Amino acid sequence: MLMGAVLGGTLGACTANPSSGPSASGSPPAAGQVPLPQGSEAVRLDPADFTVDISNPYWPMAVGDRWVYRETDDEGGDLRVEVTVLDRTVTVALGIEARVVHDLVTDGGAAVEDTYDLYAQDATGNVWYLGEDTKEYENGAVVSTSGSWEAGVDGASPGVVVPARPRPGTEYRQEHLAGEAEDQAVVLSVDEAVQTPVGAYTGALLTRDTTPLEPDVAELKLYAPGVGPVMTVQIAGGTGREVLVETTRGHA
Repeated sequence: MLMGAVLGGTLGACTANPSSGPSASGSPPAAGQVPLPQGSEAVRLDPADFTVDISNPYWPMAVGDRWVYRETDDEGGDLRVEVTVLDRTVTVALGIEARVVHDLVTDGGAAVEDTYDLYAQDATGNVWYLGEDTKEYENGAVVSTSGSWEAGVDGASPGVVVPARPRPGTEYRQEHLAGEAEDQAVVLSVDEAVQTPVGAYTGALLTRDTTPLEPDVAELKLYAPGVGPVMTVQIAGGTGREVLVETTRGHA
């Protein structure tokens, strides 16, 4: 799902490169690249083509890798988001083994959202999103599991979170469960500079993420090579941002 209600603001520390802007939409994939999923279209995936050893340079995921983000907005929201790659895998309904990644959002130490995401990498290097089990909390009690899905169950289809060979204009869906999870993205640039409390990065991947379920909402997301997501900024439908403030590497 597009990240919570408190993402947004101005691009700030990231610098857009006009020469790397989007090309005509619907551009075909480069030679040898696996076609990326689009919209609600069905995809046929061979479980033998997938691995839980995720090495895509824009979001490598070794067991124990950890990212901590600060999520803020102009209305005083200040959340902590901790993402950890677990030494755990599950096999989804499509028969693909997936790596489990824990995503915990807290406010003053109290859980706001607790999610287990499922990822796997195909032979081309695309990182696929295969499902999530998510719970939202209020005053310590679960109030919603909306947005939970598993590829191959109840019409849910997998998507791609990070392409193997991104280039400006590359479009793809990230997830699809009609009426629940319909995120999509387009690559704007692969040559961005971004400053975070953790450090400065160059050669970052910049995407624009949207969903037809919330047509007035749009986010820019930056992925630094060798690190993963480092900043998300909502440019429509809200104010605030999510920035990497801490990261530790696990083991390959």
